[in-house]
Amino acid sequence: MATPTFLTPVPKLVNKPPYTLDVPGQKPVDGETPVRRIPLAIDGLHARPPSRRWGEDHAIGEEIDTVYKLVKWAAVAYGDNQCMGSRKLVNTHVETKKVKKMVDGEEREVDKNWTYFELGHYEFITFKEYEQLTLDVGAGLRAIGLNQGDRVHIFAATSQNWLAMSHGSASQSMPIVTAYDTLGAEGLKYSMVATNAKAIFLDPHLLPILNGVLEHAKGITHVIWNNQNKAKDAHIEALRTERGVTVLSFDELVQLGKQNPVEPVAPAPEDLCCIMYTSGSTGTPKGVPLKHSNVVAAVAGVCPVVQPFVGPGDRLLTYLPLAHILEFVFENASLYWGSTMGYGNPKTLSDTSVRNCLGDIREFTPSVLVGVPAVWETVKKGILAKVNAGSPLLRNLFWGALALKEKLMAYGLPGSGLLDAVVFKKIKDATGGRMKLCLNGGGPVAKDTQKFISMAICPMIIGYGLTETTAMGTLQNPNEWTAESIGAMPASIEAKLIDFPDAGYFATNKPNPQGEIWLRGPSVLSEYYENPEETAAAVTADGWFKTGDIGEWDQNGHLKIIDRKKNLVKTLNGEYIALEKLESIYRSAAVVANICVYADQDRSKPIAIIVPAEPALKKLASSIGVKGDSLEELVHNKKLQAAVLKELQNAGRAGGLSGIEIIEGVVMSDEEWTPQNGLVTAAQKLNRKGILNKYKKEVDEAYGPKE
Repeated sequence: MATPTFLTPVPKLVNKPPYTLDVPGQKPVDGETPVRRIPLAIDGLHARPPSRRWGEDHAIGEEIDTVYKLVKWAAVAYGDNQCMGSRKLVNTHVETKKVKKMVDGEEREVDKNWTYFELGHYEFITFKEYEQLTLDVGAGLRAIGLNQGDRVHIFAATSQNWLAMSHGSASQSMPIVTAYDTLGAEGLKYSMVATNAKAIFLDPHLLPILNGVLEHAKGITHVIWNNQNKAKDAHIEALRTERGVTVLSFDELVQLGKQNPVEPVAPAPEDLCCIMYTSGSTGTPKGVPLKHSNVVAAVAGVCPVVQPFVGPGDRLLTYLPLAHILEFVFENASLYWGSTMGYGNPKTLSDTSVRNCLGDIREFTPSVLVGVPAVWETVKKGILAKVNAGSPLLRNLFWGALALKEKLMAYGLPGSGLLDAVVFKKIKDATGGRMKLCLNGGGPVAKDTQKFISMAICPMIIGYGLTETTAMGTLQNPNEWTAESIGAMPASIEAKLIDFPDAGYFATNKPNPQGEIWLRGPSVLSEYYENPEETAAAVTADGWFKTGDIGEWDQNGHLKIIDRKKNLVKTLNGEYIALEKLESIYRSAAVVANICVYADQDRSKPIAIIVPAEPALKKLASSIGVKGDSLEELVHNKKLQAAVLKELQNAGRAGGLSGIEIIEGVVMSDEEWTPQNGLVTAAQKLNRKGILNKYKKEVDEAYGPKE
């Protein structure tokens, strides 16, 4: 198989606008913009990926109209190529360090344990071997008594076995139900009871959580645990004796399949592929049923945009939750592209969190990396910490080179390759040295951060989508790179903007049309799971999904997200401010690890509640003469609070915020926000209500008395 030539992305506009076009033959509708598509899909949205390899004319095998056929096609198309790899846990190292902590108002030194992981090298399987693994999993599910239409719940971290369970289930027409592995017992119980799954696949450390849930989820007969990690015999025995379920490991399931082979039961395109639960940042999670046709349409949609740049030979590091639709589509697309996936973990990505081995990024050396805003801010701040630790000469060289590269790209001039080789080489080496493209999804990233990563490492493109649209909304074409928008739609989606009069967003606004973004296409859901009220509120009779996001078409035909309807707050002076926009800008301040902007409708300006980045906070404290070794001690210091407020206000002004968008107070948290403490969802989205409730007293103090 000859490897086709793929383009190398560069951070500049290569293609000429317009990047989207009005669909021909429309009649104007008051309060709406015309429906738009990308030029490649102007004659019809793409519902299925071509059954031929990129750069070739002849088809291979059957039409790809289900996820099952996608895996089957990839095995024929890429055969003995490396498909995916994983690392084994060799050892766990626990190191104890002394930290200062405030206990009952007194500062005390306490021991704190830090866990580090020692991992082996990546071990790979081929596309053929992966297909056989999925068929064995499917046969194993049949051997334990499951049949076509039975549901398999997946409650585990991202791994090769997670994906194999999903595809194995599909090979026997069994839909999967997904839940984030960070969900507690309540979240898991909700989805398990609602969907009546027959079997569940989960990581061994989650077995005790399952024990309590099975009291309510009576349909579960089999528990399959992921033996990529060790399980405690006591946990397995408790499930068997107390709940009367059959417990087996993933490898035992595969062995059963090998011993009892059965023919696949191929699903139809309109059969249910999975029920994914939204992460529930605004109340009870909603079940989103996605058909096989939805998932393959998502793969079909991204292919014309990304496939000229990514294919066999590329290496994609996979570590985001597979229970999140972005990662699920990304990994299925990777199989179609013929790329090699390497499974990692957020806790072992960098060298600092491992011992006696390299972190996942430098061990795997990816060429493509997908991340959420928090990941990119961490990468950027890590680079800046090293740059700032250097001599004034090196600092000036770095910033000068960054500004020069941006100008060279903007004007199409040569010379950026020399800057990459001389100035940015060490930075590129820290991410494995092979990165050529990265994608931000899951929330807005600061414009400065997108530019920084794009110039110092490789172009960052932006993706926008929802569970309900199978992650499709917009996907920036690498040849249409810009930090001023989120790009155009994939080939499986069309979009229009609808008036939102409350906040002054109208399709007729000048210079650019504005309004709520509505999306339609073969990757969009038909209905929520057993929830006709939510379906009626979100999906129109003619198939449009109301995203709740406010958008704007720019002069090139790209889409911009202005904000989300529910996050627009009218302040005391009657003007609206956009919380997510503010957070994306303030998040770029070095002292911020996480942030929630809050605006009281009885006040004229917002305030910020932040989780400080500890190294930056300590450095700032030292620079103004504030003493303190622990976060708990520093966050309550008034002088330091004032300095942090000033840092954030400066970041806001530098980011172009107006007067009413500049925060007037800051609250600092002394603990990380996690799904476990309920301050963020499993998808790392802010639980605004929970955060405000926890810090209500401090928020009132930061605002001061009402005028």
